[in-house]
Amino acid sequence: MKKKYNINRRDFINGFALSLAAGGGLAPIEIIANDKRRYPPALMGMRGSNPGSFEVAHALAWGGAKFDKPKIRTDHDYDLVVVGGGISGLSAAYFFRQRYGSDAKILILDNHDDFGGHARRNEFNVNGEELICYGGSQSIDTPSAYSSVSAKLLKDINIHTERFYEYYDQSFFSRNGLERGIYFSDGHYGQDVVAKNILRSSMPNENDDIQSIINSYPIQDESKRALASLLSDKRDHLIGIESQSKKIEFLRNTSYTDFLKNHLKMPEEVVGLYRDSIKGLWGVGWDALSTMEAYNYDMPGTYYIDFVLPDDDPSRGHITASEKSNDREEPYIFHFPDGNASIPRALVRELIPGSIPGNTMEDLVRAKVNYDELDSSYSKVKIRLDSTVVNVQHTPNEKSVDVRYVKNGKVYRVRGNHVVMACYNNMLPYVCPEISAKQVQSLSYATKIPLVYISIAVRNWRAFDELGFHSFQIPQSKLMHSFGMDFPVSMGGYNYTTQPNQPTVLHGTFVPTDPDKGLKQKQQAINGRRKLYEMSFQYFEDLILEQLDGSLGIGGFDIERDIAGITVNRWPHGYAYGYDPDPSHVAFDMESWPPETPHGVNARKSVGNISIAATDSASNAMSEAAIIEADRAVKDL
Repeated sequence: MKKKYNINRRDFINGFALSLAAGGGLAPIEIIANDKRRYPPALMGMRGSNPGSFEVAHALAWGGAKFDKPKIRTDHDYDLVVVGGGISGLSAAYFFRQRYGSDAKILILDNHDDFGGHARRNEFNVNGEELICYGGSQSIDTPSAYSSVSAKLLKDINIHTERFYEYYDQSFFSRNGLERGIYFSDGHYGQDVVAKNILRSSMPNENDDIQSIINSYPIQDESKRALASLLSDKRDHLIGIESQSKKIEFLRNTSYTDFLKNHLKMPEEVVGLYRDSIKGLWGVGWDALSTMEAYNYDMPGTYYIDFVLPDDDPSRGHITASEKSNDREEPYIFHFPDGNASIPRALVRELIPGSIPGNTMEDLVRAKVNYDELDSSYSKVKIRLDSTVVNVQHTPNEKSVDVRYVKNGKVYRVRGNHVVMACYNNMLPYVCPEISAKQVQSLSYATKIPLVYISIAVRNWRAFDELGFHSFQIPQSKLMHSFGMDFPVSMGGYNYTTQPNQPTVLHGTFVPTDPDKGLKQKQQAINGRRKLYEMSFQYFEDLILEQLDGSLGIGGFDIERDIAGITVNRWPHGYAYGYDPDPSHVAFDMESWPPETPHGVNARKSVGNISIAATDSASNAMSEAAIIEADRAVKDL
């Protein structure tokens, strides 16, 4: 650590601002409960799964805690109670009103202090300028492929994805001479070095520039030669396997790490450069992902592998190497300044008129939520935050469902004619005692992938301009595997930075899974989640500063002068778990898996008046899946 700095913020205890209680004897959780002035999107420190949001659930699942049933119900009966206020839960409420009418009384319970689930909004104020960014689900991925149900919902809530072609500045980084960089840290490589990232580049023999870039990397000469050979190689490395079935079997059963190390004989140093490059997408590194998946992402050494899938293969949609050159994907530009947080905000605006002003996707961007309106006595739809559900069970006549929840240390009870569980599916056996043993077994597959999204407000981006990079991959990292400038989106009166002297937000990604131990994705997720709960905000802060100092400091960045705020969005239960039906495989191709997978039909089967939604029930972490499962769950009631 080269420098210390003093962020202009209130003092933090595990991420919570506590200056309101100066001289008082209140515990942090009590301070939070009593602070009516707080505005969740603008809170810094430890956010996401914030302190106070998970302790009750852990006491229930880990400690076998029991919660008495209050004799008196909290308020009137509801037509629907939704457990979980993320995209899936809010969509379920929306679909229920469509089916049963706008007079339907709905209560949405969520354990966090903000709605939206993983679609989380972060706000900063730097020198009087508002900065907006995402702390979770980031973009509407490939909206042209959305199901009719999901596409219609977005349009119904006035989200028109075609407008992002105007709002997203696709040439911003190239116009400003900013490229993708790579940062080699002093802690692992013996010196701090930033350079152009060419790890995914093809390397024609005549291109000496890429060779010179490789030479600037602080790795051994043997590794430099091997990397240059890997990037320039145009061979089919499986040409010796004549049988198509055996070639496919090899691709699916060999991790990309093993492919590089054992098949291509790459030095450990080269293998290490690639290991974590995919973590932000899959939640694990290439040690737990197949060479088939590497082929789908055009990873070096795989591009020229040729094979033909049988007509009945579930992965038939994949293309061969000869077809790749003609393939064009939809650009990754469908991004609000706050990421997919605008989707739940748009849903809340529809469900609770008066909670959020405006009626367009544009005026949604800068609109402020009136949190007092979310749980008002006169609203047909209520969102009750800081409320952890601990029991969901049918009444003796089985015509309705009693729901118990804990809020501020007190147990409450409400009753609904129907319940949609749009929460972490693996918690259902602890919450719903009526679930069968067979369904419990199926639900056990729903282990989520831990994930951390880090938002850093900076007073300028002069260092990026000086270095010529907009983002950095960090191999062998202690914390962030990558970080960089936020997406260049301007809309609704909110303008992305245009000059290096202006403030902006940096976004970093950290996935605490365990690489290089021979562990499958599921066990890595379990181990990583345990580690994540032990990491304090101070721990994150120290390592973030170290990484920014080591990389951007080369370009004149001063951590004490230039950092205005840090928000750590911690999601121990992050991405929905995707798995291959064959446990021997290390392939991860969600879209090809049939619904008859162990977790599929059995796990999401409704129990009386209780149905199940959320991305877990689809084994698909995408926002579209959340909407689809919400629609199905309402139809299941």
